[in-house]
Amino acid sequence: MKKALTIAGSDSGAGAGIQADLKTFSALGVYASTVITAVTAQNTMGVFGVQEVDPDMVKSQLEAVLSDIGADAVKIGMISSADSIGFVSDMLQQYGVGKIVLDPVITTSTGFVLISSEAINALVQKLLPLAGIVTPNIPEAEILTRTAIRDIEDMKVAALALYKTGVKTVLVKGGHLSGRAVDVFYDGSYHLLEAERIDTDNTHGTGCTLSSAIAAYLARGFDMLSAVKSAKEYITEAIRHSFKVGQGHGPVNHFYYTRGKTL
Repeated sequence: MKKALTIAGSDSGAGAGIQADLKTFSALGVYASTVITAVTAQNTMGVFGVQEVDPDMVKSQLEAVLSDIGADAVKIGMISSADSIGFVSDMLQQYGVGKIVLDPVITTSTGFVLISSEAINALVQKLLPLAGIVTPNIPEAEILTRTAIRDIEDMKVAALALYKTGVKTVLVKGGHLSGRAVDVFYDGSYHLLEAERIDTDNTHGTGCTLSSAIAAYLARGFDMLSAVKSAKEYITEAIRHSFKVGQGHGPVNHFYYTRGKTL
């Protein structure tokens, strides 16, 4: 069985973060291992607190996994500490991990800031050049590129700016714009990836799920564009089959895929 590792924060409501990544890896047929970088007090209504895991413990978790189990692909989500980012960067290079998906989790959909400006700078300097792909949504892309994004042309400009940081491919997600869900993929050429917009409030964890799905498909041997297209199909159906939990935004349905549909 192929193996995928997620380096991310824990969501106590289990709709996003490490929990969403575990569900996605399992649904898509890869063995999942984890490095927890932060613990959040979170439910369908929002995030009410964040506690960083000590950077030395982040390093210890990562060394334990890579020295024994290894990883065919790695998904990186929320890392709130610049020191932890440094340890992660160093160790991924030390162990020669080649398939890295970076989901730059900076703020929540409700505007809760999850990482410091120091950590954002470390992410740009140390993780973007290592990543095979970075998958920001529009607010994240605006923060990383310091540009306003109002339409698809602006998304293309942001994708090119991120590509110039050294990341190998870029996926700017267009879910925050109106109309059909159009993402901009850039690897030296632009590809517009379009899907229908599904009318539901139950979209908690979509970004985490998409990025971990890309990692799962990369671990299974897909090329980058094929992995992204397959992951977009997966998240679209997971949103279509989403369900209500709690009083706010419910989660996507990670396991719709196992109900009679072959991998």
